[in-house]
Amino acid sequence: MLQTWLFPQLQADSDEFVFQQDGAPPHWKLEVRRYLNGELPQRWIGRKGNDDLAIHPWPPRFPDLTVIKDAVNAVTPDLISNVWEEFDYRIDVCRAAGGSHIEHL
Repeated sequence: MLQTWLFPQLQADSDEFVFQQDGAPPHWKLEVRRYLNGELPQRWIGRKGNDDLAIHPWPPRFPDLTVIKDAVNAVTPDLISNVWEEFDYRIDVCRAAGGSHIEHL
């Protein structure tokens, strides 16, 4: 999947990306790490072995991700509904304006 779809898609957009994988046992196989070392030296995050070229190991509780998880967990069904209604309204305004410039929305 990485070889045939994901990396070609990412590289078509930009070579300036960092790949992050979880620590699941199938993702930790030597074959996977060798592939990541060859394709993305110093551009991947994951569990790190002695010969891996990962940027840095992914600790079990990465502090930057905790904030993201908290933000996602704070999203309620009402919030999603309100956002969708506002988005729908803005799309209607754009349609009514024929796609032209809108001063204030």
